[in-house]
Amino acid sequence: MVFVQVCLNGARGAADGAVVPLSPGALAEAAGAAVAAGASDVHVHPKSPCGQDTLSPRSVAATLEAVRNRVAVPVGVTTGAWAEPDPDARVARIRSWTVLPDHASVNWHEAGAEAVAAALLERGVGVEAGIYSGTDAAERFAASPLAPRVLRVLAEVTEHEPGAAEGAARALLDDIGSGHGRPVLLHGEEGGAWPVLRVAARLGLGMRIGLEDTLVLPDGGRAGSNAELVEVALRL
Repeated sequence: MVFVQVCLNGARGAADGAVVPLSPGALAEAAGAAVAAGASDVHVHPKSPCGQDTLSPRSVAATLEAVRNRVAVPVGVTTGAWAEPDPDARVARIRSWTVLPDHASVNWHEAGAEAVAAALLERGVGVEAGIYSGTDAAERFAASPLAPRVLRVLAEVTEHEPGAAEGAARALLDDIGSGHGRPVLLHGEEGGAWPVLRVAARLGLGMRIGLEDTLVLPDGGRAGSNAELVEVALRL
């Protein structure tokens, strides 16, 4: 079975169009449609009332409860530093969560990544180790004692130029290697999203697609929903 994680909204906001779900209700509806289209996992960014990414226990709980009322697949959230820049405060937020996600992504190049990952593991939350291209994340992850304990590795290609994205993806996979022994989910973003997804499909790796990663279809047309992106990804 092909593993496809749908990334419903990311750090996008109202300026990216009404198609991007922001509220718990809209995220739940989008998740339900994407899972019906074939997504096997959900990644979401809970939002504050003003539409910004947040790790607050109230927003995380409201989002998770709404989404779980619509789907029966695992649901994960971000712990990106942009949602809470101070590493200690990020850890405190995680420890204050009243409703826990199934997993959470931790960007290994960010300050405090090890402490954030440890806090998640202490609470029984799976860790997705985000390894960004163009950073020292792969090297840091390889040296981490937590590497064997993560749920999966998110190989995140930051090259937006379609013609260069495939090469960047293969270089990132080489940097990450296989010594960690964990499953790898490969994805790109913006102009690199579809070329990188094709690499993941060819290599039999986990894939990710959704409005966080791209707002357009492979032909350049505007995507109408997360579900449409999932449907197209599964046809590749």
